Amino acid sequence: MEFDVFTLLPEVFSPYLESSILQRARQRGLLQVRVHNIRDWATDKHRTTDDIPYGGGGGMVMKPEPVFAAVEAVLGRERNVPLVLLTPQGRLFTQRVAFEYARLPRLALLCGRYEGVDERIRQYLVDDELSIGDYVLTGGELPALIVIDAITRLIPGVLGDPDGALDDSHASGLLEYPHYTRPPEFRGWRVPEVLLSGHHAEIARWRREQSLRRTLERRPDLLAQAVLSETDRKLLEKIQKEKENPSHEI
Repeated sequence: MEFDVFTLLPEVFSPYLESSILQRARQRGLLQVRVHNIRDWATDKHRTTDDIPYGGGGGMVMKPEPVFAAVEAVLGRERNVPLVLLTPQGRLFTQRVAFEYARLPRLALLCGRYEGVDERIRQYLVDDELSIGDYVLTGGELPALIVIDAITRLIPGVLGDPDGALDDSHASGLLEYPHYTRPPEFRGWRVPEVLLSGHHAEIARWRREQSLRRTLERRPDLLAQAVLSETDRKLLEKIQKEKENPSHEI
């Protein structure tokens, strides 16, 4: 998959993109990220990309001219590549949205800065707006890296385990089950016996129950939209009864 990132801080991206899974994905030709400095399309000697807001108020606003020029120079005026603005006002970026965009061959990301972008950029240039949460950062660079990371994990061949991304938290609408590794006992704390049994069906059942339990305890709101089987619903009833009466044997 290809990403084009438009930013005022291109130096932010290299350290993360040159590490771990993203670096390996790039080396194997599964991921390509092109980072474009919006200042390169500013026309004055100071390479100005921001100005004071009309109507007064604090902070600065990203100017439309260099942003339009950068996007149109790289993607073309009649582009078929979606341009996504990273902004606190966008729709929430979720695993479902990551799956949605992972189907595309190419995606462009625009990193906001200062008080944000001139409204004409939002109205006439971008195709979508994404937020990574209900808080404000100093710019869209970190959110852009998060979007790239989350989408890249879903590209076939990126992860060592071809089904690894399907087990992640939120991939199925639930939080992921607990993980354990060697040693089987540490400071008296043992790994659950079922994980040492080699019984794959029992392990799968235990993991599903733990996933349901963890979601119910930590993010019960997710259960309203999760796709649950009849077995899942019975497990949830069992877990709920255990919570209501811990001494009751189910």
